[in-house]
Amino acid sequence: MSTAAAHPPVAYIARTKRYYEAQGYAKPYVWAHFDEVPFTRPAKPLGESNLAIITTSALHDRQATDPRGVASASTTAAPPLFANDLAWDKKATHLDDRESFLPLAPLQAMVEAGRLGAIAERFHCVPTEYSQRRTRTEDAPEILRRCREDGADIALLIPL
Repeated sequence: MSTAAAHPPVAYIARTKRYYEAQGYAKPYVWAHFDEVPFTRPAKPLGESNLAIITTSALHDRQATDPRGVASASTTAAPPLFANDLAWDKKATHLDDRESFLPLAPLQAMVEAGRLGAIAERFHCVPTEYSQRRTRTEDAPEILRRCREDGADIALLIPL
């Protein structure tokens, strides 16, 4: 039996709509969409660019502490990360391989091969509050500020 047959795709949008309806919300959930996106072509080649890493995993167990706010840590001595509070298929996978959601070793190999200029000194953890307003008005500007502070030219966004 193929993996696809054993684990059919999740109809996430329909499922989320039903969830919000069942919770009694007056208005249906509105998915984020933008007529214009803030992405641009890199200003310089990857081999000359400083890469910021942005992940939805956390520096601390969000089930035990307040999950709000952007957090940052060193890419040279990255601590353990947490994401057990997020919705992911815990039967089909695990979080034991940190490289799958914070791929520092392959990125460093790209630097050593000259395919990437550098990795920023810090990586950044984005809260997963599911608030479009808070993401746009608070978290995204803070991430941008930190990326600029780190001298990042490009960013790799890694959702968990």
